[in-house]
Amino acid sequence: MSERFDSSVADGKWQRVWDEKQSFRADDKSAKPRSYVLEMFPYPSGRIHIGHVRNYTMGDVLARYKKMQGFEVLHPMGWDAFGMPAENAAMEKGVHPGGWTRDNIANMKAQLKRLGFALDWSRELATCEPEYYGQEQSLFVDLYAAGLVYRKESTVNWDPVDNTVLANEQVIDGRGWRSGALVEKRKLNQWFLKITDFADELLEGLDGLEHWPEKVKLMQENWIGKSQGLQFKFQGDAEVEVYSTRPDTLFGASFVAIAADHPIAQKLAVDNAQVADFIALCKQGGTTAAELETAEKLGFDTGLRVAHPLDASWQLPVYIANFVLMDYGTGAVFGCPAHDQRDIDFARKYGLPVTRVVADGENTTAVFEGNEAYTGAGTLVNSGFLNGMEVEAAKAAVIAKAEAEGWGEGKTVWRLRDWGVSRQRYWGTPIPFIHCEVCGVVPVPKKHLPVTLPEDVTFDVPGNPLDRHPTWKHVDCPQCGHAARRETDTLDTFVDSSWYFLRFASQPDDAPFDPAEIARWLPVGQYIGGIEHAILHLLYARFWTRALARIGKIDVTEPFASLFTQGMVTHETYSRVDPGNGQPIWYAPSDITRTGEGATLKADGAPVEIGRVIKMSKSKKNVVDPDEIVATYGADAIRWFMLSDSPPERDLPWSEAGIEGCARFVQRLWRLFGQYDAAATGEDKAVDRKAHQTVHAIAADIEALSFNKAVARIYELTGVVEKAAPSASRSAAIKAVLLLIAPMMPHLAEEAWASISEGLIADAAWPAVDPALLVDDEVTIAVQVKGKLRDTLTVAKGTAKEELEALALASEKVQRALEGAAIKKVIVVPDRLVNLVV
Repeated sequence: MSERFDSSVADGKWQRVWDEKQSFRADDKSAKPRSYVLEMFPYPSGRIHIGHVRNYTMGDVLARYKKMQGFEVLHPMGWDAFGMPAENAAMEKGVHPGGWTRDNIANMKAQLKRLGFALDWSRELATCEPEYYGQEQSLFVDLYAAGLVYRKESTVNWDPVDNTVLANEQVIDGRGWRSGALVEKRKLNQWFLKITDFADELLEGLDGLEHWPEKVKLMQENWIGKSQGLQFKFQGDAEVEVYSTRPDTLFGASFVAIAADHPIAQKLAVDNAQVADFIALCKQGGTTAAELETAEKLGFDTGLRVAHPLDASWQLPVYIANFVLMDYGTGAVFGCPAHDQRDIDFARKYGLPVTRVVADGENTTAVFEGNEAYTGAGTLVNSGFLNGMEVEAAKAAVIAKAEAEGWGEGKTVWRLRDWGVSRQRYWGTPIPFIHCEVCGVVPVPKKHLPVTLPEDVTFDVPGNPLDRHPTWKHVDCPQCGHAARRETDTLDTFVDSSWYFLRFASQPDDAPFDPAEIARWLPVGQYIGGIEHAILHLLYARFWTRALARIGKIDVTEPFASLFTQGMVTHETYSRVDPGNGQPIWYAPSDITRTGEGATLKADGAPVEIGRVIKMSKSKKNVVDPDEIVATYGADAIRWFMLSDSPPERDLPWSEAGIEGCARFVQRLWRLFGQYDAAATGEDKAVDRKAHQTVHAIAADIEALSFNKAVARIYELTGVVEKAAPSASRSAAIKAVLLLIAPMMPHLAEEAWASISEGLIADAAWPAVDPALLVDDEVTIAVQVKGKLRDTLTVAKGTAKEELEALALASEKVQRALEGAAIKKVIVVPDRLVNLVV
C-alpha cells in the first residue's frame, strides 16, 4: 500500500467499478429478504447542498449496511422536477423550463455520483418526464372514476398583474411575491381530491406508526384536527347558521360574523354600495389561516340583529368580517372575545362587549380587561346553568340542551379540507380532462395518455402559457366528437411526490406499477427527510397510498414503516454593514480567513463580523460547496463528517477544523490498514473481545440511525488496535475495522480491501460476532483511600472479596497513599470498588 490514501484517484476509480458491475442494482427476482431505503428525492435546483449530503449519507450507510447483512436492497434516486422555479428561470433567463430542469438534473446527478452513494440508478425517474406523469394521469383518472376527484368553485389567491393563482406561500403581506400587486380573493373552478373521506383512517393510522417521530405524528393529528362541536342557527332579521367547537362560551357571545361571500352578504350588496365596497376590500389579501390571524380585523355592521339561542331577548349584531371564509365551516361564526384572540381584536376595534365566561384562576369578574384573550382551561362563570362546570362538561351540556330543545346538534368536524390540486401554470402534470359543451367534463381516454406538455410555449406574457397556446388546448371531445378544449390547469407538484416511491419499486411500461412488486417492496423500510415535510408531503403520500388501496390498485395502506427526520447543517455567518444603506453585506466562508476568535476578508484583510450559527442559506451566503470539499478532502472525509459528533436528528454545525480532522482520520485508518498481516500468529483476548463487542454495538447503532455513536466506537476501537502488539487477533481486528467503515468510507474501504482480499468490499458480509466474546470476563476495580482514587485493578469477574482486599493492599500506590496509617475498615463492592477507611 502507498504511504498516503489518494482520494482524488481512488474516489473516481471505485465509483466507475461500482457502475460497471452494477453493484447496487436491486434484483426483483432475488430470494433474499428485502430492504427498501429511501431519502426524500430532491428538487433539481442545479446544485446539491450540504443538507442533501447529510441526508443521503445517512441513507447510504443504512443501505450499504443492509446489503452487508444479506438483504436485497432497493436504494433509488429521482427528481421532483416540476414546479415554479423552472418557470421563474424561463421568465428571468429566457430558457425553456424543460431544458433548465434537465441540465440541473445532469449537474446534480454528477455531484451525487462524486460522493459515492450506493444508488440504483437504473430506476432513476424525473416527475417531468411523460413516462412518469402519464402514469400519474392514469391514476388520477382512476381516482376520478372512484369518486375521489371532483371539481368545485373555491376561493383562491389571484394576482391581477401576473394573471395567475398564487399558492399561500406566494402571498407576502397581501401582495403577489413577484408582481407586488395586491392579491384578490377570487372564485375559480378547481380540481379537488377527497382527502376528507380518509380523515378518520389517516388519524387512526397514526397509532400504528410506531417508528415515526412523535412530533411528526402530533403535527399530522393537529392538521387533521378532529373536534366535536355544536352546529346551530341564530334566528332574527336573518337566519345565520354557525358551527363552533366552543359552545361552552355562548354566554360570552357579543357578535355574529359572516364571510364576505356569504349569501346574506351577497344579497345585501345588491342594494347597498357600502356593503359592495367592503366585500371588494375583503377580497384583497391571502386566504391562509396564518394571514387571517395576523391581518388587521375589518368588519361591516350589516344592521341585522339575531337572537341569542339561550335568551331570545338578547340581540347580537351581524357583521361581515374579513377573517371569516366561506370555505371553512358554514361561513359564519359567533364571536366570544374574552376567549378567542381573533374575536377580542375585532371587539376592541369596534367597541363590542367583552365578557369573561371561563375563570382565569381566581378571576371571575364579568368585565374582561386587556387585549389578550384567555384561552386556557377553567370553570364556567357568568354563564347561567353552566356556572361551575369545567370546559368539556359545559360543552357537552350546551350540546345536550340544543339537541333536546331542537335548535342545534352536536357534530364532529375536521380541520382537514379537501386537497385543491389545480395550478394555473405550465410546468406541471396536465390534468387529463376535456371540457365539452355537449358532454361536460370528460376524462381523456387512457389510450390517449399521456397528455404531454407542448414544447413551443412562451413566458413573455403573464399567466398560464397553456391557456394562450394556439393549438394545444383545442381537441375533439372523445365521447361526441364535437370541438372541445383541454383542461389547462396542471396538478399541484405535491401530487407528483405522493406516489413516486411506488414507481421506484415497479416501473412497467404499460402501467403505473405492478401490484405484486409493490407488495414485495412496500412499505418503505426507512424513509429519511426534513421535518418541514411533516404535514403536507407525508400526509398526501399517506392519502394516495390509502386511496390506491381503496380502489384496489395496491394492498399497502401505509407507505413508510419507519420515518427519520434529520437535523440541518449550520454555519456561522460573516458580514459587514454597508455604509451607504446600513444593510449587511454577506460573505461566503470561502471568502473568509478565521483568525483565532475573529475573522477577516481575504480580499482586503480587514475584519468582518462573525454572526450566529444558523441554517445554511444562499441569502446569507453561509453555504459550503460540497464539490469544493470533495475536491480538497475527498468524498469519504465529508461523509465521515456528516456522521460524526452531532446526533443525526439534531443540527450539525459545519467547521473547517472538523472536516480537516476527518481527513486526518482517513489517513490514520489508511496507515492502520497497511499494517494488516495475514500471516500473523498469536492471540490477544482483549483485542478479540473489543473487536467483537464493537461490531455488535455498531450494528445496533446503524439500525437505530445513531451514526454518531457508531463513529465514536470506531474511533475507540481504532485506538485499541493501534496500541496492540502484532498478533493474529490484531490483524483480525484491523479487518473488522475495515468492514465497519465500509458503509461510511466506501472508497477508502475498497482501496484497502483490494490489497488484503478478493472481490469488492461492497459485496462483502458484515463481520460475524462470537457471542461468547460479548460478555466481559474481566472487570476494572477502583481502589480508593480516604475516598480518593489511588489505583485500579484488572481482575477476573466475580473475584472474591478477600482476594480483592489482598490485591488492593499489595498495591504500591495504595501503600504510599496510606503513609503507614492504620486501616479501620475495608469496604468491598464486588466487581466495582475497594475503599480503605483509615
